[in-house]
Amino acid sequence: MAHFHVTSRAGEAQTLEGVDGWRLMELLRDHKMGIEGICGGQADCASCHIHVDPAWAGRLPEPREEEEDKLDELPSVTETSRLSCQIIWGEELDGLTLTVAPD
Repeated sequence: MAHFHVTSRAGEAQTLEGVDGWRLMELLRDHKMGIEGICGGQADCASCHIHVDPAWAGRLPEPREEEEDKLDELPSVTETSRLSCQIIWGEELDGLTLTVAPD
């Protein structure tokens, strides 16, 4: 099984199991990592904002324009910010490291 590493807003680190084909947002939400996913994965609410470890940022698919537009509206955006609803889990993400962005 493939896993990923998450640091919560409170600074607690956990290793979670990925599920092929699921949105990263769904995995984070189901494990109660502080992700809401209010818009259901439409890149419309940004309640699933994460900061991807810089070592992984270039290994993810490029964000679409809708995701970039939403990220531009956020106060705590970084160069490695992503919306977890736009990342689909696959075995190639085994070892991904991320932090849930501040509210």
